[in-house]
Amino acid sequence: MRMKKRKFRIGELAQQLQVARFVIRFWEKEFKIKTTRSSGGQRFYEEKDFQAFKLIKELLYEKGFTIAGAKKQLKTKKKITSIHPSRKTTLAPEQETKKQHADQEKIEALSQQIIDLKNKLRELRKLL
Repeated sequence: MRMKKRKFRIGELAQQLQVARFVIRFWEKEFKIKTTRSSGGQRFYEEKDFQAFKLIKELLYEKGFTIAGAKKQLKTKKKITSIHPSRKTTLAPEQETKKQHADQEKIEALSQQIIDLKNKLRELRKLL
């Protein structure tokens, strides 16, 4: 689902993302995405805009973030990328698999810590 053109219109973007045009306009306003416009006011989008909208859709529709949560997540991603530009580099497939496995282990460990803390909090509430 990669856009090939340098610039494209809102209808093309909406079709590629499988969302309505009004959703694109709403996200553009909410997430403060600056687009180029023709002299007649027609919106034109570039590949970077497509990638931004694709990420927004993923955060909202697939990962279940709220608008506020998605904004926070996008801000965090921008900070990480600016601090660690090497994160943009691609890894070999076996390295990527190892990294994903290590990340998954970290997530599971943190999830368990959260569960443990919630249980301790419940116990404390019972004592109060």
